[in-house]
Amino acid sequence: MSRTRFEHPDRPWPPPSRPWAMRMDWHELLFVHWPVPVGALRRHVPDTLDIDTLEGRAWLGVVPFRMTNVRPRFVPPVPGLSAFPELNVRTYVVPAGTKDKPGVWFFSLDATNPLAVRAARWSYHLPYFDARISCAANGGTNTPTVHYSSRRTHKGAPPAELDLEYRPVGKVFHAERGTLDYFLTERYCLYSASAKGTLYRCEVGHPPWPLQPAEAKVRRNTMTRQIGFDLPDKEPLLHYVDFQPTIAWWPVKV
Repeated sequence: MSRTRFEHPDRPWPPPSRPWAMRMDWHELLFVHWPVPVGALRRHVPDTLDIDTLEGRAWLGVVPFRMTNVRPRFVPPVPGLSAFPELNVRTYVVPAGTKDKPGVWFFSLDATNPLAVRAARWSYHLPYFDARISCAANGGTNTPTVHYSSRRTHKGAPPAELDLEYRPVGKVFHAERGTLDYFLTERYCLYSASAKGTLYRCEVGHPPWPLQPAEAKVRRNTMTRQIGFDLPDKEPLLHYVDFQPTIAWWPVKV
């Protein structure tokens, strides 16, 4: 695979010069975002990170999707291990006192693959949890309706559920730098912390997000109660992505 397939022509900083470590393809993804007060998130994010804001507002995202072709570099996909649905809850951060390399902070990541859950918890220091998830799309290839349901099953973890259906309702577009769409989606690293509090940065690479306006019918969503936050009683901002190839490098200490 050529690395150029995964690069954004207007990436805000150069990708690492070392070889990437993991690749994956994301399908039928929905970005669901709400504006929230910074104070609602502050105690759940390490002091070594500032919560990134746009026009004074922080954003909290719930992102369901499914993955295929998940594998380390030079390793072929393994049937039964390289394809599974995932669900994450996230906000946006920068290293404290800087605007250097804005990235993603995950409050949780739920997945159906027990091996991937444990590998990611160990190697990327990410809060992955076991879950039972169903993700099925029907309808035409240009206007699929995705039925998605997740229930966390991880022993000792706080309960969390999501049940919704969603679909794209407009043409594909690429976000322009400086817009809210760009702020919420065009992120090229994630941050995580070890049990001892060591901060890590993991660089990622992908082409520009092929975003589409979307609509969703949410039947149940308790994904943010794990951080003691009930979502505001307002319609979220929605973006649908049909397909996105992605690579990730090994995390490094910040």
